[in-house]
Amino acid sequence: MGTKTVDETGVKTEDKTDAVAEAPENAEVETADAVNDEAVEDDVLKDDAVTGAVENEGPTGVGQGAGAVVSAGLGLVSLTGSWVGTVASARESLIGQLQSTSTSDVGALIEKGYGNAWQATAMWGGIFALVALIVGVVVLARPAFGAPGRPQAPWIKSVAWAGVALGVIGLLLAVLKYTDILLGLPSAG
Repeated sequence: MGTKTVDETGVKTEDKTDAVAEAPENAEVETADAVNDEAVEDDVLKDDAVTGAVENEGPTGVGQGAGAVVSAGLGLVSLTGSWVGTVASARESLIGQLQSTSTSDVGALIEKGYGNAWQATAMWGGIFALVALIVGVVVLARPAFGAPGRPQAPWIKSVAWAGVALGVIGLLLAVLKYTDILLGLPSAG
């Protein structure tokens, strides 16, 4: 039979040494169950070691998620403009101004000073849009070539589709700006 004691913290505990002595059959059953559980765990570990399948290993989707975010970011940059496009535009504007100083033709000044700069901005926007489109499509197509048992996370698909959509819109706007269909240069006369 067990005895109740109070330890230094004031918590009552039972001493079960007598209870275990009274029921040795339970101890044997518990020990047998523990041995069986250990044997099953050993078999599972051996099977995992033989097949090389461990649940924690495998694709985590981090690369796909990063690619989706990069695609959406590049698509946004293609619409809003980038530092590279601004520098290219300023460079073309400066080159146009230097080339047109010898002539007094306003049409040539507009074309060389502003038209080329506008086209340079459009070109860089189109490059960013094209890269966003390609990265988004690769992220969406990746599960078909990767681990077929692991589905792609829904947020990755959503962000990748956003990147593809922004890339398509950015590419369309870049082509329209480059060809002067959208916001063409004013005429001099």
